[in-house]
Amino acid sequence: MTLPTVDHISESLSSNIALLADARDLTLEELIEVRMLLEVPAARLAARRRAEGDLERLRATIPPDRPVLDTQVEFVHNRDFHATLIECCDNRLLQIAAQPVFSALQTSLSRSGLPRVFHRSIHAHHARIVEAVEAGDEAGAAAEMHAHLSFLVPYYEKAWKAARLPLAAGA
Repeated sequence: MTLPTVDHISESLSSNIALLADARDLTLEELIEVRMLLEVPAARLAARRRAEGDLERLRATIPPDRPVLDTQVEFVHNRDFHATLIECCDNRLLQIAAQPVFSALQTSLSRSGLPRVFHRSIHAHHARIVEAVEAGDEAGAAAEMHAHLSFLVPYYEKAWKAARLPLAAGA
């Protein structure tokens, strides 16, 4: 008998959430709301529970602004930042819950064209979150994560609409 791992459960949920989103059984608002409910408190927990090596791992996910990276490489860094931050909370159920929601939104956003300034803004947001985590500033880390996710909303809305236009045209 094989015991499930955090990654296996998270991957299974990711597939099912993606199917729900593609079938239009989930709304963008629901996904964003859940991400806020999970990641804002997660930033608070990361500031409280950070362990040896967490800050270095978080910093390693923030690429330098030069050279300019391919969009897909940027998304890998972004995914790794959020996954690492969640890992810093030392709560496997939080990992299982957060990763599929992040993946569903990230897939939608990665299909849209984003300017270089967008990625630089993301790097700056991530750096501010890490600074708050490093300082053990729970409220600051939560506020920075909230600001970061709020910044993403209009980009998600545009990508979400663009992904659904071809479906609407064929209906």
